[in-house]
Amino acid sequence: MYQLSAADFHLRVDPIGAELTSLRYRGVEYLWQADPAVWGRHAPVLFPIVGRLKDDRYQHQGQWYEMKQHGFARNQTFALLSQSADALAFRLTDNDDTRAQYPFSFVLDISYTVSGSSLTVGYRVHNPGPEPMPFSIGAHPGFRLPLEPDTQIEGYAIVFDQRETAETHLIEDGLFDGRTAPCLEESDRIPWRTDLFDADALVFHHLRSREVALVSPSGQARVTVTLEGFPYLGIWAKPGAPYVCLEPWQGLADYTSASGDLRDKAGIMLLTPGTTHVASYDIRLG
Repeated sequence: MYQLSAADFHLRVDPIGAELTSLRYRGVEYLWQADPAVWGRHAPVLFPIVGRLKDDRYQHQGQWYEMKQHGFARNQTFALLSQSADALAFRLTDNDDTRAQYPFSFVLDISYTVSGSSLTVGYRVHNPGPEPMPFSIGAHPGFRLPLEPDTQIEGYAIVFDQRETAETHLIEDGLFDGRTAPCLEESDRIPWRTDLFDADALVFHHLRSREVALVSPSGQARVTVTLEGFPYLGIWAKPGAPYVCLEPWQGLADYTSASGDLRDKAGIMLLTPGTTHVASYDIRLG
């Protein structure tokens, strides 16, 4: 486990998945602490796919490959790439295990950089191989509730920086089938309800907002996640559990009509040989 203390932050990062496992700010833990009886993750990185594949498999150049939901990066051991007073960086490269699921060469760097009251999570995906590389990447940080002592979870809200009229794209067994449901009607917030995630995650496409926040009843405690460069947003928790995940995504789960060709997958990107894809988002606290 790697640790970083800078300014008012203290972080812990597990080399398995390069996963952030503790995010303390001014002595307060903001990250869900992975109760295995509820949800045994903290903030996994989703790569090389976001969401589930139809039948948990896809084809490439006539061959079928199996890959579980959200890909394999979260279960792989990353190497420490660099460490400084305010940053940690990790690297994963393709290996025998990844190539059995995903026949592409890649370099995936994940970094954590502290500045002021913000943590920047950075992604760099490089394609050293000879062919275009289809991939998606996304974040899945879970934040504990309540953020303030002596407050009720039901008083919290998920707040956007703009008023939105948006539908959530419905999921059935991890896949989209084209159905949607109204969720926001010229509103900038979703009040917390115990049944909010009974039908799985809330999934939004191309919101106007560039930030989404988890806000306490007093408004004094909040976690803000930036969305710039991430066209999709997932919001999720196990029903009734004391946390919520605010998830910027550059990719989506399959639709039930998916062809099985990875290049056709919803939200997939193609990285040309020798090029690098760069993305980042911020977590702002307090």
